[in-house]
Amino acid sequence: MGVTRREGEMAAMIRGLTRAGLGTKWTDEELIRKAGEYGFGAVDFDPRGLIGEKGLDGARRLLDETGVRLGAIGLPVEWRKSDADFRAGLPQLAEIAEAAAALGGTRCCTYILPSTDEPAARFMAKAVVRLRACAELLGAYGIRLGLEFVGPHHLRTAWRHPFIWTIEETLEFAAAIGTPNVGLLVDVYHVVTTGAGPDDIRRLDKRQVVHVHINDAKNLPVHELRDNDRLITGEGVLDLKGFVDALRDIGYDGPVAQEVLTPAPPEEDPEELIKRTKAGFDRLFGLEE
Repeated sequence: MGVTRREGEMAAMIRGLTRAGLGTKWTDEELIRKAGEYGFGAVDFDPRGLIGEKGLDGARRLLDETGVRLGAIGLPVEWRKSDADFRAGLPQLAEIAEAAAALGGTRCCTYILPSTDEPAARFMAKAVVRLRACAELLGAYGIRLGLEFVGPHHLRTAWRHPFIWTIEETLEFAAAIGTPNVGLLVDVYHVVTTGAGPDDIRRLDKRQVVHVHINDAKNLPVHELRDNDRLITGEGVLDLKGFVDALRDIGYDGPVAQEVLTPAPPEEDPEELIKRTKAGFDRLFGLEE
């Protein structure tokens, strides 16, 4: 039914899945097994749950049997709010980093909204200090931190003060954090909604790219695209092959994970959704059967 793991890693990139676009009907184990069955080599999931359910040895066996690896973990720290909220999340960060490292995970990601209710300079200063602390903790486990800029226009004015939403600004933000394990989570939808494209990806060094999200868009003017109204890879109008070619050109060799945000959780059978996802990836990577 599916392509082999070797095919799924064509050009050194790894086909990946997230729950966004597939829903929550499958357990982590079911999602991982389905990922392997359909030729996906990575899944973004919280490793603590899988280890808690199956034990460390059992979780490792499952990944080995299916040919699936841990793609990325989310940052479980509320770094945007109060000091108390931030400090409360640090023990969870240590727990998830330890669990991820035990399963071979090397990526953690967080998003940066393009506007804020705090004055931008104050918010930046706070964010730099907090994310540096997170990055240093992750670095102790051999994990990199990917910063995801958010491009859609409607979110730039959702809060009072503009913040950052471009590749260049996010790289400057990463440089201010100042730890070598911080880079970009490149989401194709966000790249497009900032007005950038594949050539902007080609200007990156592969070491600056921690993780990649891929999805598609409706045939609308860029300024009308909503962040939570995306399409399955290959079912919209974006030049996804151009982006994949650009990532290949810079030598990126990590996961390219589908993330399809929608206004409501999908009601379709997840089996049908993963079949459509596979078909889109097959066309994108030139692996039609």
